[in-house]
Amino acid sequence: MWQRLSSFILRYRVFLLIVTVLFTIFMGYTGLKIEMSYTYTQMLPEKDSAMIDFKNFKKQFGEEGNFIILGVEDEDFYNLEHFNRWVQLCNELSSISAVENMLSVSNSYQLVKDTDKKQFNIKQIFDHPVQSQSELDSLRQVFESMPLYRGYLYNDSIHTYLAILTMNKDRMATKEREDLVEQIRHRCSEYENDTQNKIRYSGLPYINVKNAMLIKHEIYMFTVLALVICLLILFLFFKSFKAMIFPALVVLSGVATAMGSMVLLGYEITVLTGMIPPLLIVIGIPNSIYILNKYHYEYRIHQNQIKALKRVIMKIGNAIFLTNLTTAMGFATFITTNSSILREFGIIASINILFLFVLSIIMIPTIFSFYPPPQSRHIEHLERKTLGRVINKLIYVSQNYRKTVYVMVTILVAVSIFGISLIHSTGYLLDDIPSKSPIAVDVKYFEKNFDGIMPLEIVIDTKKPNGIINASTLKKIESIDKTLGSFPELSSSLSYVNIVKMAKQAFYNGNEKFYSLPSSTERNFILSYAQNGDNNFNIAESFIDSTMQVARMSFRVKDIGTKRMDSLYHRIHQEMARIFPSDQYDVMVTGSMVTSFKGNQYLVSNLLRSLTLAILLISIFMAFMFNSSRMVLMSLIPNIIPLLTTAAIMGFTGITIKASTILVFSIAFGISVDNTIHFLAKYRQELNLTNWNISKSVFRALKETGVSMLYTSTVLLFGFGIFSISKFGGTQSLGILVTITLLVALISNLVVLPSLLIGLERIITTKAFHEPMLQIYNEEEDIDLDELEIEQSTVEKKEKDTADAQL
Repeated sequence: MWQRLSSFILRYRVFLLIVTVLFTIFMGYTGLKIEMSYTYTQMLPEKDSAMIDFKNFKKQFGEEGNFIILGVEDEDFYNLEHFNRWVQLCNELSSISAVENMLSVSNSYQLVKDTDKKQFNIKQIFDHPVQSQSELDSLRQVFESMPLYRGYLYNDSIHTYLAILTMNKDRMATKEREDLVEQIRHRCSEYENDTQNKIRYSGLPYINVKNAMLIKHEIYMFTVLALVICLLILFLFFKSFKAMIFPALVVLSGVATAMGSMVLLGYEITVLTGMIPPLLIVIGIPNSIYILNKYHYEYRIHQNQIKALKRVIMKIGNAIFLTNLTTAMGFATFITTNSSILREFGIIASINILFLFVLSIIMIPTIFSFYPPPQSRHIEHLERKTLGRVINKLIYVSQNYRKTVYVMVTILVAVSIFGISLIHSTGYLLDDIPSKSPIAVDVKYFEKNFDGIMPLEIVIDTKKPNGIINASTLKKIESIDKTLGSFPELSSSLSYVNIVKMAKQAFYNGNEKFYSLPSSTERNFILSYAQNGDNNFNIAESFIDSTMQVARMSFRVKDIGTKRMDSLYHRIHQEMARIFPSDQYDVMVTGSMVTSFKGNQYLVSNLLRSLTLAILLISIFMAFMFNSSRMVLMSLIPNIIPLLTTAAIMGFTGITIKASTILVFSIAFGISVDNTIHFLAKYRQELNLTNWNISKSVFRALKETGVSMLYTSTVLLFGFGIFSISKFGGTQSLGILVTITLLVALISNLVVLPSLLIGLERIITTKAFHEPMLQIYNEEEDIDLDELEIEQSTVEKKEKDTADAQL
């Protein structure tokens, strides 16, 4: 097959190049329409019970996390000038089109009793421009006499005051979102300049927008960095601008295709898919290195360019395809998860890694066939003494220190197992955000002074209409509020009970000491006032349904990590079950924090299964390739060792198991096994040439493939290493851990695998391995140049020009 394919590629090279260029232009143009993802990524599948609960909650009560929170710390906040400047800021923010509502000190509300109409009216406390300091002080007393706002809109002990902006959900799900956030920041910057007070920002919409902007920046940065690093390494290896530029064109075509395929499939750029362009560059360049290295090696032997190019396709086309297939398998296992963000990442990455192989096997031989053969300086890298000494040293170790290698591997595995036992699993909302970034600093500030920002909702169903306004139910809600509010991770709640208490306070003309649940005699009077109020007392509609059967309690929770959150979640359920018997009440605990921590748990378990699946699939594939279970075992050992080592490093250094770190293992395993396939494929070829001399076959295979393994691993190590400078913790972890894993895998494949093959000899290398199910081109078979006949006059002219140049 590969012989026919090589003839086809070289014979129809012009046609194939034109098709490739046109297809790249089309996909690149399509890719220009790519959009950023501006929504909070849900990791849970749609059918998960927690996700169903959350959807039902939003259907009944609306969005609970669509708020941007602003906070200012100002000891002179109630200074007339400062306060009026705050009022001006709030008015300016309210005028922004996507801001649907705002709650702050300056536009807070109170209930006022109307004795004539026997109803409560909703009245804004600061309902007109304040003209004097005495007037402001008077209104301040009214505001601070309302316990509802204490700890929710302000913290008097640190002189911090909040503005809570309710954002339009649809507007905040488009690219217009960035401009809206910048409008908010611009207004706030003017306030900061006028008052010299710093404003802090938080809320899920704000965090998501800032993350999306950072992702966009890092896509460009890492794509350029990956390309520059790979180009420099290519030039250092081959000392040729052609060998530097054309591989770059190949991977850039791959990137353009990836962006276009995302648009065609309706995907958006997320924190994961944003890594695909630099990943494709880093993964795609090794294809070119193997092709160019083999091209130079063959040309040095035959001094015939077309013959060398055809032998390149025939000899290593199969091996490169198989290595790209195993790499794609590592990514494709993410498709088996029910997480949309991981599925999209797996689909785009796996498809385009395989397409990169197609581009490489077509474009590199085809383009170089139009240029003169390599000159002597271009193939000097094949004779580099430094690399030769390194390879010879590796051969020496495999030949004379095999027992030492076995002992060292055994010790390393034992230490790794101990290190793995130290790993613990957790994940945080701000996992991907640097601890010293403004976003993280502000979130921690709000957590410290306002008990967090992440919404946690409790829904109580009394199973009967008007059950919520029952006195015993109100007391139960008050009781659970006091219990849960005492938890250090939670804030006090906002609920219908707060509205009822506020109504009683209003009934007694705003006297703070009456902020409590009404007695049985008071209850009828107060509720009658409430029912006759403005729009049927619609201030309560956010907390109860129209039948007064179902109520919500809204808490804020700190970002305490999935492990502690899981414990808190079960404690909440225990307390709810204690106070609300299941035969009388249905209770649901939901909210963004619940779906977040459950999504992280779900993701970790799914990624562990994906890693197992990747190992299983690649093992089956290699069994099919080499037709030897023993050889599969030998191929897995040098690639399992790096995974164990990386996991141990995580345990010893305190790096936790979470979505971003589990991701490392499937990706690294799929890539690291490539070197094993190249080595074993060459080793099988050498067995035929050496008449089954195992030691000699190992050393010859190591000499030829060792150089390419060092070259490609250098690209991969530096390529993945650039992710370590990311501002996202998950991307940073991915870069560091994959780099460590690939480095250990390189050493393992160059030292451990040859030592095992030589040491165990005939136990491992059976006749089945000698006759694999997937045939690999035999080195001894030659090429009939008469079959090529591709623009023969051009080839002859090129050879003649080369000969003239040499004369």
